[in-house]
Amino acid sequence: MALLQDINLPPSALPAQCDVIVVGAGPAGSAAALTLARAGFDVVLVDQQAFPRDKVCGDGLIPDAHHALRRLGLLDEVLAQAQPVGHVGVIGPRGGRVDVPGTLAVLPRRELDWILCRGAVAAGARMFAPLRFVGTLESTVDGVAQVVGARLRSGDTTHEVRAAWVLIASGAPPQALQAAGVCERRTPSGVALRGYVRNPALVGRLSELEVVWHPKMKRGYGWIFPCPNGVFNIGVGVAHSHARRRGAPARGGATMQDVNLRAMFEAFTRVHPAARELVSGGEWVGELKGAPLRCSLDGAQLSRPGLLVSGEAAGSTYAFTGEGIGKALETGTLAAEAVIEGRRDAAGEPQVRAVYEQRVRALAPRYAVYERAQAVNHHPWLVDLLVWSARRSPGRLKRMSGVLEETHVPSSLTSPRAWWRLLFDRR
Repeated sequence: MALLQDINLPPSALPAQCDVIVVGAGPAGSAAALTLARAGFDVVLVDQQAFPRDKVCGDGLIPDAHHALRRLGLLDEVLAQAQPVGHVGVIGPRGGRVDVPGTLAVLPRRELDWILCRGAVAAGARMFAPLRFVGTLESTVDGVAQVVGARLRSGDTTHEVRAAWVLIASGAPPQALQAAGVCERRTPSGVALRGYVRNPALVGRLSELEVVWHPKMKRGYGWIFPCPNGVFNIGVGVAHSHARRRGAPARGGATMQDVNLRAMFEAFTRVHPAARELVSGGEWVGELKGAPLRCSLDGAQLSRPGLLVSGEAAGSTYAFTGEGIGKALETGTLAAEAVIEGRRDAAGEPQVRAVYEQRVRALAPRYAVYERAQAVNHHPWLVDLLVWSARRSPGRLKRMSGVLEETHVPSSLTSPRAWWRLLFDRR
């Protein structure tokens, strides 16, 4: 309990000034705070909720998350608590399945984020919660408005903290982005619904990450991920759940499509036998919870003078599968490294922002692959074809594993010729 009290410092103890304020203590924010604190920066990390806390997520740690955690020095601690997994089971409407090998694990976000936040505090960051970010402090420099701190609210009390940099890592909800003046899209890219079910009878039988496509789950997919201690994360997701209104400006709003996630979840338990068995024979741990997704580096400015945006606030989640932990960690680390290099090299504020944006944009080809692969969500029969193809050729399965491990980035999935090469090329 003492450790918990030490981490969640009271808002009344906020300093008047620091080097960097990090808004949001999830994967992106904690990764940034940890990296900055290790480099000697005075870091104030704030979150709306005291830690540990629950977070709606699929909880899957795919290879990019492993790489990012290793760089942060936290991989061994995470894997000591996580459920190890060897494959992603890709399952089509007709029940066909192919297991794609990968470096994988599952750990509920309550435990993962607690490890990350503790790591940031151990490195020297100060964690204050619960606190809500409500706006920026600004100063005019050479005729340009520059962020020089943040306004943070606890109950009816507003605190002002000045800083050289503010990093927004607040996740998918748009409120912090709007308050920071960097929101380009209020609505999410997708939506998801997940719950936890304890069913010890299925331990060992449901041992891989299962992702399922079926026409009954319109424009989406379902998943079952095995967690530690006989618990399973089960859920459904829909990418492109909000489409832009016809004639709306590029930065305008979008309208919610015809998506009923609870009906979709019920359909999942009907069409996928493992989901049906898991739910019917298991015990719910908590309730089904929904959450928005921000995907494909879309929906927010990556920076403005004195401020950087990382993690899902910057759209760091992959569109096709909703996986976002690894890229949240990576973009948070990239933001911290840009600030660190800026101080070391005496680079100006615009140069720091330019370096950060360039490095994040360099990830765009990987997002493009997942964005284009969403054709599968609209045409689930493609999964059956993909399963048939992968079973016929070890080379195709190897390429699928390469996409998962991020050692292979297909140049395109938009043309019939590209899909033909993916499905039928034996090389």
